[in-house]
Amino acid sequence: MTTLVLSLHVTCCILLILIVLLQSGKGAEMGVSLGGGAGQTLFGAGGPATMLTKITTGVAILFMITSLSLAYMSGHRADTSVIKESSIPVEQTTK
Repeated sequence: MTTLVLSLHVTCCILLILIVLLQSGKGAEMGVSLGGGAGQTLFGAGGPATMLTKITTGVAILFMITSLSLAYMSGHRADTSVIKESSIPVEQTTK
């Protein structure tokens, strides 16, 4: 279970980094308004901002859920062990 949540968490981390890097900054519109008319043609006018914002919000929520789950799982580990109870051999010294 921990492995599944951990792999989902790492995937969310990578996706969140990539999605944030795909978004344009606040000052990017100034370049478009000064002569770069083809800047918004891929997603339409204002399209990428809303779509990428919704995807970012969803991935961020999933990231927080996996973070809280991993924190809970690490604090409440099982008290049992895979190793069976056995006595530890004692070294015998000869004089």
